[in-house]
Amino acid sequence: MEGTSHCLIFLIFLLSCSTDPVLPVRLTVSPSRSQFFLYEPVILTCEDENRSDGWTVRRNTSREIRNRCGDGFGNLAVSTCTISYLFPSDTGLYWCESMSGSSSSSSSIQLSVSGGSVILQSPVLPVMEGDDVTLSCRAKNPTHNLPAAFYKDGSFIGDETTGNKILNSVKKSDEGLYKCNVKGHGESPSSRISVKEKPPTTSPPSSSSSPPSSSSSSSGEQLLLQL
Repeated sequence: MEGTSHCLIFLIFLLSCSTDPVLPVRLTVSPSRSQFFLYEPVILTCEDENRSDGWTVRRNTSREIRNRCGDGFGNLAVSTCTISYLFPSDTGLYWCESMSGSSSSSSSIQLSVSGGSVILQSPVLPVMEGDDVTLSCRAKNPTHNLPAAFYKDGSFIGDETTGNKILNSVKKSDEGLYKCNVKGHGESPSSRISVKEKPPTTSPPSSSSSPPSSSSSSSGEQLLLQL
């Protein structure tokens, strides 16, 4: 009887187990770009479905290491860090870290604050292989886009009269440091573009074979009925 009870408990445990993965925390930036002009605002948010209020934003800059939002920079409220006025000293790496001080954290994001007149607007998060990516060269005055020259890892890659450079169907080889230059206005800081490999596609199961989940569920139900 005791063995039957243990078997029953084990089967109920198997049937009730969930295979859904736990989503990691993710740092988002609003507006979604990695370069900013002097005195512009930015909002950094730690997104996690499981502990939306259990994270803080930390950063490394040339002046400080692992400084926490609310202690020397920004205002923290429910895992959201607001910096009302950015300065060049705010340039650095930003990431989310659990309030408990455990090792759980997000990947880091590089933010650059320019005291100059030109910035490059580029994706702040890694892009997927095969995606089209638009780089926008923006001058502070005037606010509309102007003709710009673009560079990758220090090498010239083309002029664009619209101020926008489109990278079609990006590959791993497109990773690197990008910057732009607007004649008469200046040059932007450099920003890194990272490219993620596209996950391999899986073939659909053969129509002649039964789905494993249905078979497992049926076997478990039959064994429960026998007990």
